[in-house]
Amino acid sequence: MFTACQPLILASASPRRREFLQQLGLEFHCIPAHIDEIPLPGEKPEAFATRMAVGKADCLAAQHPEACIIGADTVVALDNAIFGKPANRAEALSILQQLRNQTHRVVTACAIALQRQGINESVAETTLVTFDHFDDNILKAYVDSGDPLDKAGAYGIQGMGTFLVRSITGSYSNVVGLPVNQLVHLLLKHHIIRPG
Repeated sequence: MFTACQPLILASASPRRREFLQQLGLEFHCIPAHIDEIPLPGEKPEAFATRMAVGKADCLAAQHPEACIIGADTVVALDNAIFGKPANRAEALSILQQLRNQTHRVVTACAIALQRQGINESVAETTLVTFDHFDDNILKAYVDSGDPLDKAGAYGIQGMGTFLVRSITGSYSNVVGLPVNQLVHLLLKHHIIRPG
């Protein structure tokens, strides 16, 4: 569907982000970026996600100046409390208990960096997700499946965790981990991809 006009590198190990780019027909390489992913004191979810996405893209841009680096970061936020990937099962259960019967925000920021052409731009998308109410024994069963352990907010809407979600307002792909619509607009704007 799309062809890359520049070499593309996805600065992520996420199989979900990789799948989105594959669905667009793009050829790319995956090189995970390793940066310190700790929110600053008082940092808002949108600012944190953007700082992480830009940091991941910039981390690889200097090493690969000829390639367009795509960095992304997803955070789940209830009010201004940020929930990243849980450190263990107990933390996963605690996060799910806090999100239960609440509407939270999923913020995914996406950044592109192409050092050779001086391109460095980012966008952030927010989707509202409302969880239903489920008893602790059901949440524990979900945690015991192992599914929540590698996901921001301790759930994956695209898989087993979909049963938790009563409704969403906004982009579905954003909740999965990549605001695909926004990313395609960015890449087209800078002539990094073209149709066909």
